[in-house]
Amino acid sequence: MRIADSAGLTDAGRKRRRNEDSFVVEPPLFAVADGMGGAQAGEVASRLAAAVFREFHEADELAPPERVVAIIREANRRIHERARSDREVSGMGTTITAALLAGDEVAIGHVGDSRAYVLREGRLEQLTEDHSLVADLVRSGRLSPAEAETHPQRSVITRALGTDSEVDVDAFSVAAAPGDVFLLCSDGLTTMVEDDEIRDRIEEAKSLEQAVRALVKSANRHGG
Repeated sequence: MRIADSAGLTDAGRKRRRNEDSFVVEPPLFAVADGMGGAQAGEVASRLAAAVFREFHEADELAPPERVVAIIREANRRIHERARSDREVSGMGTTITAALLAGDEVAIGHVGDSRAYVLREGRLEQLTEDHSLVADLVRSGRLSPAEAETHPQRSVITRALGTDSEVDVDAFSVAAAPGDVFLLCSDGLTTMVEDDEIRDRIEEAKSLEQAVRALVKSANRHGG
């Protein structure tokens, strides 16, 4: 399987002055990180995570899922150490969702509430499970998906890089098929744009570059 096209885009949106998202488009490796923390801390955390995906090659010989996990754990180590040694960014963290194409499979690694999707034959499927308070409540049956969308604590995540010395990483592989479109995104998209509209914007676009611009435009139109 080969990658026919790839594109990435980030935007500060309409609510915040700073953009705390970072992304990596280094085929066959891709990632998105959404930082959190006061002042510039979230921005620092997401940039550190993205840098590890570009620079860390000690795990290159591992099987794809193990390689993605190793990169994520190295990112966690660097962010945690920086937060401990620099009071200005103490408590910072970031989500991470990553994908690595290897042969006919895509290895996914995931921590937090950024997401991975696959669009196949007109159906958009969420591949990752959010590590968030409302997602846990939905999975336990104590909250409906509709209630989760407006819950006052919907932005509270239960797992992130950098907040502890060790991190639990969700990792798995999915089979890739010709024509698949894989989407990695932060909640800056998914809290603003419904899945059906995400699917429509991708399917209507003539290229992935046009698709990501359309998705950012939709997110900003819905409040950014």
